[in-house]
Amino acid sequence: MTEPKQTSVPRRMWETAVRTVKGDTTQNLVESFTEEMTLVAEGLCEDQSKLHSRIDALENASDRERQKLQTEIEALETSLREQQQDADARLSRLEDRISALEKSTAKKKEKKGIFSGWLGQAIILAAIVCGSLVVITLINAFKG
Repeated sequence: MTEPKQTSVPRRMWETAVRTVKGDTTQNLVESFTEEMTLVAEGLCEDQSKLHSRIDALENASDRERQKLQTEIEALETSLREQQQDADARLSRLEDRISALEKSTAKKKEKKGIFSGWLGQAIILAAIVCGSLVVITLINAFKG
């Protein structure tokens, strides 16, 4: 029978290191690493799925808000157009009234003759006074 060979300490350490790297421990390490990486990949995939869902929700909310704002803008524009038309109609009526007043004033100025204004009133007053004097003179002439 052969006697087992005695190996040196450095050689045994080397063989243990090689067995550790090559042996069952390596297989366990690979499986453990694979399991952990699979878990990480699944987590990343789930996170990415949640992010896509959140992005879709934000896009939908943004579209709804954009549509709401567009509707409000259109309503404001319609209201503004109606108010502008109302203001234009009022302005047109005012212009017509001013034009009618100007025509009326022009006709009154044309009709004014010598008896208009303070001079005309003074002439009329003088005519009344003169007429009164004539009537008083006639009355006194018939009395006397």
